[in-house]
Amino acid sequence: MLTEPRDGERDEPAMPPGVAGALVFLSSGAVLVLELSALRLLAPYLGLTLEMSTAVIGVALAAIAFGTWAGGRAADFMDPGGALGPLLLASGIMTWSVLPAVRGVGEFSRGQDVGLVMLMAMLTLFVPAALLSAVTPMVIKLELRSLERTGSVVGRLSAIGTLGALVATFGTGFVLFAFVPTSRIIVALGALLVVVGATVLLTRRRRVAAVAAVSAVVLAAGASALLAPDPCAVETRYHCASVVADPQRPSGRTLLLDRLRHSYVDTDDPRNLEFDYARAVAAGVDAAFAPDEPIKVLHLGAGGMTLPRYFAATRPGSTGLVLEIDAGVVSLVRDQIAPEPDGVQVQITDARLGLSREPAGAYDVVVGDAFGSVAVPWHLATREAVADISRVLAPGGLYALNVIDRPPLALLRAEVATIADVFASVAVVSEPDVLAGNGGGNAVVLASQDPLALEQLSASLNRRDRRLAVLSGDELRAFVGDAAVLTDDLAPVDQLLTPYALGPSSPSGSPPPALS
Repeated sequence: MLTEPRDGERDEPAMPPGVAGALVFLSSGAVLVLELSALRLLAPYLGLTLEMSTAVIGVALAAIAFGTWAGGRAADFMDPGGALGPLLLASGIMTWSVLPAVRGVGEFSRGQDVGLVMLMAMLTLFVPAALLSAVTPMVIKLELRSLERTGSVVGRLSAIGTLGALVATFGTGFVLFAFVPTSRIIVALGALLVVVGATVLLTRRRRVAAVAAVSAVVLAAGASALLAPDPCAVETRYHCASVVADPQRPSGRTLLLDRLRHSYVDTDDPRNLEFDYARAVAAGVDAAFAPDEPIKVLHLGAGGMTLPRYFAATRPGSTGLVLEIDAGVVSLVRDQIAPEPDGVQVQITDARLGLSREPAGAYDVVVGDAFGSVAVPWHLATREAVADISRVLAPGGLYALNVIDRPPLALLRAEVATIADVFASVAVVSEPDVLAGNGGGNAVVLASQDPLALEQLSASLNRRDRRLAVLSGDELRAFVGDAAVLTDDLAPVDQLLTPYALGPSSPSGSPPPALS
């Protein structure tokens, strides 16, 4: 067994186990902080889609694999002790560069081809993650002075690296994102890596001149990160959120989530419904219930609470429960638009979980208006979820679901097939061009266990002076065709919508306005 250094090996002592463990813990954890932060940095520009998440995870794994291999190879041909400091310094500088790179390219590429997801993920993640992943094999080479200790050294440092990744994952997801903006997380992480790298460089080689030489680069990179434009007025747990005033209507407010128009509220007149999908839902409710009749409504998703305000204003005595997962959105709406009206309660919870806790037959109407990016969250789109919605509806109750799709309308067809598998009567309201497959936009699916009042629905739509058509009966069955029913076991909503998920549509059915 090799117990002494061979000719040509370094003659410095092995790295202390505590220092080695700390460097591996830090570098491994930093990769996971970058990976999670990348998802939030990219979401305002590309949406939080399954493809975007998959791209980020894939690039992170590729960077880890490449960095580990390259770091191991480099450790065999150079002094790893001298390389560690510059490696950590470089990873810190590249971490800082993430903010200006992503936000600059993001502004340029917004609404472009899906292939830019991978480019953005590469810009965001690959280089700093690869540099950080090279740390572990170099540290192993420094600490490993005898082949007799290979198993224990590699095993211990691998376990420490995994622990660092776990602490970073849970700490970032449950703690940092709840209290610290992503930009500050990135800046702080870069600063930590730069400080540790400079310390290692000074400690091992006393290269004061080298540290001074890179100081200008470090300061420039840090300044660019701090000065990078931030598209978020408020960064919630799930969204980059803001409220924009309507220049044409002083009382109009638009809620933007990841720069998509999610809600429009007229603070002076909640009866004013700006978006077609909201008018379609209101028309469906008016057709199902007598004028001014109070109703009890369960809202899956809050947005700007446009419809809860509308029902409170048009049907005095109505009550509502809003299930919203993002507390930050609710706080923003309360602060910058208006508090929810009397009779409306808000629960901060996942809509599927909140739905399961509601008693049977408790609501007259369920409104599905929750979105992950521009797609209905998959777990709210399945037959099992729809069955639970049917359970909480009273006899004669109405389910209204807002869906966005574009030709060939694969998601809308699958959603209608799924709802029709549970409800006896189903209709779709949308613009004729959308239903004909000539364009994309919103469609509202209306469903009940009792026959829908289609004549009253058409009359209600006509009164609202909007060019919306109703598809039902044989025409609707022909429209659905052989579309598969979505289930908890298979609900590929992102894939059904993906070719169009990064386009200009938004939950409002309108292009997102540019932010000043």
